[in-house]
Amino acid sequence: MGLSIWQSMERKGYSRRDFLQFCAAAAAAAGLGQSGVAQVAAAFEKKEKPAVVWMHFQECTCCSESFIRASHPIVVDALLDVLSLNYTETLMAASGFQAEKSLNDTLQNNKGKYIVLVEGAVPTHDGGVYCMIGGKTAESILQTVSKDAAAIIAWGSCASNGCVQAAKPNPTGATPISKLVDKPVINVPGCPPIADVMMAVVTHLLVLGKMPELDNINRPKEFYGRRVHDTCYRRPNYDAGLFVESWDDENARRGYCLYKMGCKGPVTYNACSVVKWNEGTSYPIQSGHGCIGCSEEGFWDNGPFYQHLPSFPGFGVESTADTIGTVVGVATLAGVAAHAVVTNVRKQKVIAEVHAEEQKES
Repeated sequence: MGLSIWQSMERKGYSRRDFLQFCAAAAAAAGLGQSGVAQVAAAFEKKEKPAVVWMHFQECTCCSESFIRASHPIVVDALLDVLSLNYTETLMAASGFQAEKSLNDTLQNNKGKYIVLVEGAVPTHDGGVYCMIGGKTAESILQTVSKDAAAIIAWGSCASNGCVQAAKPNPTGATPISKLVDKPVINVPGCPPIADVMMAVVTHLLVLGKMPELDNINRPKEFYGRRVHDTCYRRPNYDAGLFVESWDDENARRGYCLYKMGCKGPVTYNACSVVKWNEGTSYPIQSGHGCIGCSEEGFWDNGPFYQHLPSFPGFGVESTADTIGTVVGVATLAGVAAHAVVTNVRKQKVIAEVHAEEQKES
């Protein structure tokens, strides 16, 4: 029997007060609120630290960078005190045979109890040769580590939906984790996802012992249930029709809406504008750059980053955006219809002229 989270923290010199403060932070991160602190404390006092294996496949390691560079103390404590991070190529001290032994021992000794965190897509073309570790393909490693896992979490857009690796024409056959394993997968997309969101998902699993409520593409609803547009501080400018027209113009200095500069906030579901980055300091739109929709499937192929969409699919949350979207959409459809009519008239005219010429010749 391994140490519980509280026992591990106590051995490292944490006081009971420190422990309860940590539980409060964990409860808040998991969306359990103040009423959930006692529940978190009870779980952390008794539950054994879960064994974790963190796999890396086709990715740039930005998810790991986001996680370990977060300034919020809960993330640091998660690595040191909440999780038994038994295997991860980027952080572990062991290498070679020692590293492989750590992975194999974790899988054998914790069947049905360990958590698999996966960063990166998996190539499937040409036998999977585009990503191999120790002579094994990424897909074969994934199948091995996921077989007896208690939970599988896909970190970032690469693991969740393929990201840039899966962009057309997808030469390596980059594939999301959920399409390769015969088990439920929690997708935590973003390029990268926010560290606090990552930790909150793990905390939810630890405390409640079950997956959080997911949307139709397996993202936690708590963090991917609302559009960036809905909670954006620039939203009043959107409603008022005040937009940035070109980079660094006077409107940009005034903080007007970035929709005309290609911002995908109206069609992107994420918690960026609420949780923010670097201990709640900022997020892309606040720093002056429009949202590129990195938490949505196929965002690399969903049109240019700096060109706004002609209309907003899936609106219905508010009337103002509905009206604007409808007007733009109707205008687009009207243009298409007009083009079709004109084209058809021209075709009919050409046909008539050809027919007349044939009549003359005959």
